[in-house]
Amino acid sequence: MIETLLGGVFGGLLRLAPEAFKLFDRANERKHELAMLGAEMEFAKLRGEISMRQTEASMTMAELDAIGEAFKEQSSTAQAAGGFVAAISALVRPTVTYAYVIAYFAVKVAMYLLALKQGGEWKEVIILLWTKDDVTILFSILSFWFVSRTLDRNNNKL
Repeated sequence: MIETLLGGVFGGLLRLAPEAFKLFDRANERKHELAMLGAEMEFAKLRGEISMRQTEASMTMAELDAIGEAFKEQSSTAQAAGGFVAAISALVRPTVTYAYVIAYFAVKVAMYLLALKQGGEWKEVIILLWTKDDVTILFSILSFWFVSRTLDRNNNKL
């Protein structure tokens, strides 16, 4: 009788074993599917970023092409209008740059004098007046007039 009872129990357990394995297998399948879905989402995200950067690059190139065409048009229009107009057109940027630098210098001098008048020490005032923004403006002007002009001139020779 015990043998029959043990046989029934073990038989039932052995009958349930494949079902238990199926449950574990399904759980592993779900984990795998979830991992694959996460990987697909990450890949789609990267693909979207790449597409966005390509679009930005093509827009930048289109903007640069439009600026180049505008410069060519301005140059041809100025040349067609005569030498005097071409000379005035060539002086616009330097004049604006000089005017800006003079105004900027005047503001800095006024700030310096005002700080000295209020009792500031000249060394501290100069250090406080020269900020990161001042360095940015200085290097922007220098790179426009020296670096970009030199590169443009060398590119035109090639």
